[in-house]
Amino acid sequence: MPRVSDRQRIAQDIRDKIASGEYAPGDKLPSLRELIAHHGVSAEPVRSALLILQAEGLVEGHQGKGVYVAERSPSS
Repeated sequence: MPRVSDRQRIAQDIRDKIASGEYAPGDKLPSLRELIAHHGVSAEPVRSALLILQAEGLVEGHQGKGVYVAERSPSS
C-alpha cells in the first residue's frame, strides 16, 4: 500500500471535517501553528495541504486573517 504523504493526509483530514460539517462554510480553520501541532509535522506539509484545498475551492486564504472554509455555491 503506498504511503500517503503528510500533505495529502492533512488535506484529507480537513476535507473530511468540511464534509462532516465540523468545519462549516465561513468557519476559520485552526491556525498554522495549531495544525502543525495537531498533525505533528513541520509547516511545509500543512501549507501544501492548504494550497491543495484552495486549488479545489474548499478553502479561501485571507492575507493576515487566516484560512476559511469556502462558502458553498448554490449549485452544489
